[in-house]
Amino acid sequence: MASSQPVKPPLASQPSQVQRRSQPGLRYPSSGKTIYHRPLNRSRTQELSQASFAYLFGEMVSYAQKRVTGIQDLEKRYEFPPSATTESNLQSMIYAKLFLSTYRLNVQGHPIGLKLLDLLLYREPPRTQTRPLNIIALLQFITTVLWRHLFSRPADALEKSSNPETPEEYMISDNEPLVNQYISVPKEMSQLNCAAFVAGIVEGVCDGAGFPAKVTAHSVGKGEEGELWPGKTVFLIKFQPEVVEREAYLGRS
Repeated sequence: MASSQPVKPPLASQPSQVQRRSQPGLRYPSSGKTIYHRPLNRSRTQELSQASFAYLFGEMVSYAQKRVTGIQDLEKRYEFPPSATTESNLQSMIYAKLFLSTYRLNVQGHPIGLKLLDLLLYREPPRTQTRPLNIIALLQFITTVLWRHLFSRPADALEKSSNPETPEEYMISDNEPLVNQYISVPKEMSQLNCAAFVAGIVEGVCDGAGFPAKVTAHSVGKGEEGELWPGKTVFLIKFQPEVVEREAYLGRS
């Protein structure tokens, strides 16, 4: 007579596949592992579909523009341009959409920059796995490591302001920003540059590294460079005065 073995019931802490499938909401894979179980270095060489990114980023820009409710909504966040206060209501509304859209795109990119700083430093070799200790090292990290991670190529140029009155200003140039390739900007909002999203990422990296700064995106579009690269964008990085003072003190020591 064959002996039968009792079947062990599933543990309470480990729900069965039937229970997982019957639960509404979040789905669990059959292996029980989610994206949080993957090692951080596993997705280093993986790339995102450019079409998917273009669609998602286009929706982000549309969302930023539709959230403008009026001129008061802008004045809570910005110092309104003096020249715009004398314009018509239509022109004032255009200013509102322009500046508030730029603000929202910058805010959306800032937390991404904070997280990318830790991720990219973690992926660096152990010998170079240190945070930048000066402005030049930070900017080189942004134009090489960060830019390669985002766009699979380094930035086109890195310059320092030649004006002795603004030693805190640096400029990063990108001749063909990926975020602007599938964005059509109306003529009345020609000053809007959707690369403000990338400027927010750069600003987040600077803040996370201990170099607080304000980063803005500006279109060139004129002159010889504008004819050669119509979509060229310059990211103006303006560090806080305490950062420049600390840099000068470390240079003397």
